[in-house]
Amino acid sequence: MSALIWSSLPDEYAARALADTVLSEGIIACANIVPEMQSIFIWNGKRGESRECGMLFKTDAALLDDAVARIEELHPYDTPAVLGWRCDTPGSATQAWLGELADKNR
Repeated sequence: MSALIWSSLPDEYAARALADTVLSEGIIACANIVPEMQSIFIWNGKRGESRECGMLFKTDAALLDDAVARIEELHPYDTPAVLGWRCDTPGSATQAWLGELADKNR
C-alpha cells in the first residue's frame, strides 16, 4: 500500500532542504514542491494569512509513521501541520516503485 504526506513550509528553500534530507534518508521516494500558495488560517484564536510552499511526499505505507515523525522533527515551524494517509488504490507501477522503498528499509 502506498502513502502520501502533505505539509506546508515557509518557502522553497525550506521545502527543498526538507525534501533533500528525507530523500537521502530513504523514507520517501518523491517530494513535490508547490512553489507558492496563499494560506488563510485561524491560529491561536486569530485569523492570519501568509504565503507558503506546499509539499506532497510519496512513500510506502509501511514507512508512513516514521516519515511523518521525521518530517515533523525536521520541519522549521514550531507546530507544523503534517498530514499523512494511506492510499488503498495506487496504480500498480506506483505501488511497485514505493514497495521497493519499503523493501530497502527492512
